[in-house]
Amino acid sequence: MSIIPSFFGNRTNVLDPFSLDIWDPRIPFSFNTLAASLPAFANETTAISNTKIDWKETPEAHVFIADLPGIGKEEVNVEVEEGRVLKISGERSKEKEEKTDRWHRVERSSGKFLRRFRLPDDCKGDQVKAAMKNGVLTVTVPKEEVKKADVKDIEISG
Repeated sequence: MSIIPSFFGNRTNVLDPFSLDIWDPRIPFSFNTLAASLPAFANETTAISNTKIDWKETPEAHVFIADLPGIGKEEVNVEVEEGRVLKISGERSKEKEEKTDRWHRVERSSGKFLRRFRLPDDCKGDQVKAAMKNGVLTVTVPKEEVKKADVKDIEISG
């Protein structure tokens, strides 16, 4: 019996490797049996974690670059929530499977993806621009101009 409570109701407790639902010392361990016992949503998280995004800062803007091969711009959403959170989301569709197909390997992930970034205070959240070319999404968030402090010379008396 598992000492860690299951967060998935009656489903397998994926957080406890010693749960008898997953691990039985009499059965040889394999990653295939472990993967088969994971909840259905676990496969969708691979698409979320596989979305690679670079974030660079230039003097004029914050630039986000995402590799999204095989995804059209119609399948991608770029939003700014509350003026401070950049949200990039979308869905990579699963390839249609024919009964005559015989797959040897499936490595490309499918499913929904979502990434959020809290923008710094110097961003203009209402002027965000996005462009997509050859499966690479580029999101540009302009920065506000930094006001230089006024310097006033003070005459020294005496």
